[in-house]
Amino acid sequence: MIRTDRLILRPWRDADLDGLAGMLADPEVMADYGGPLDRENAARKLDRYRDAYERQGFSRFAVTDPDGGFLGYVGIMPVDSGHPVGPGVEIGWRLARRAWGQGLATEAARASLEDGFARHGFDEVLSYTEPTNLRSQSVMRKLNLERDAARDFETVNDGHAWRGLVWVARP
Repeated sequence: MIRTDRLILRPWRDADLDGLAGMLADPEVMADYGGPLDRENAARKLDRYRDAYERQGFSRFAVTDPDGGFLGYVGIMPVDSGHPVGPGVEIGWRLARRAWGQGLATEAARASLEDGFARHGFDEVLSYTEPTNLRSQSVMRKLNLERDAARDFETVNDGHAWRGLVWVARP
């Protein structure tokens, strides 16, 4: 578990599925992903995040306010060798709309990166986003990530063509 001034980043619980599914069903939240996901896909994501944490000690964390209200997720995930920028690790985030515009993604991502570099000794952590996702690019700049256009890629993500602009964090 990681605490910041305003947030708690923690492993996933069964009770988080409602918040995750609601967030992933929001077309505006999922605009950069190709559209909303249904509850079944949300459950698969939650299981994948749990599995990564159990196997490797890091994953996307559930992000809550101090009272336990679900706000979204942030964290570092393994990138498989079959991925265009794999193998390695990448940090990502997605917050419910009510949590936008408050600096929470930056705060949570900064804490997650600090944890990843300190506890896991990563040499670098990638981050990538679609060209139109200016909100995430803003977070990447605030985190002082370096843009690495040579690693930009195209792939298919949950059945949707997707183009990723790559940024890099180093300790």
